[in-house]
Amino acid sequence: MNKISKKRPAVQSKPSKRKRRVLLMLILPFAAFMLLLTYLDKQNIEKQDPQPNEEVPSEFMPIYKAAEMEYGVPWYLLAAHHRVETIFSTMDPMISPVGAEGHMQFMPCTFVGWSHPSCDGLGTGDIPEDEKTDPAVIKKYGGYGVDANGDGKADPWDIEDSIFTAANYLAKNGAAAGDFEKAVFAYNHSNEYVEEVLYYAEKYQRK
Repeated sequence: MNKISKKRPAVQSKPSKRKRRVLLMLILPFAAFMLLLTYLDKQNIEKQDPQPNEEVPSEFMPIYKAAEMEYGVPWYLLAAHHRVETIFSTMDPMISPVGAEGHMQFMPCTFVGWSHPSCDGLGTGDIPEDEKTDPAVIKKYGGYGVDANGDGKADPWDIEDSIFTAANYLAKNGAAAGDFEKAVFAYNHSNEYVEEVLYYAEKYQRK
């Protein structure tokens, strides 16, 4: 019968342990250095390349500022609405599933006026195209549409008219008095929408 050996496993020699310690001492600082480089590189990329369509396009700033002067609604709140509604007019088409139109996404009945004979329900209405942009018709039916550039039309598809209309709407719903949350909720009855707009407004205000 073979006897079971009671010998202990061979103990690793001291030189072998020393080599391992030396190797670890060499590898660990190098690994830490590489991790630091990766982190710094990521930070640098984020600074140089912000999320697409997050920053306010400079060409819209004069319009926001002019609307702020006219209605007392801060430019950064208008920019936030523009970002949330159409990603700074980059959506194609700029028509929502429920029928909101243009750069700042107004329902036709909100733009022209809810007292228009065809307006009910969600507010798409059955408004003739020539009436949709007629300042006299808009005034008659109590709409928010504004002819900002003085061309005789209040057009949700015109960037100036659309932003001034948004400023007009927000001002009349509390934004000019500083009640941003109330005004934004009036624009779109959604708490998530309010949170998103106010997030961007705060972000742009810090710029």
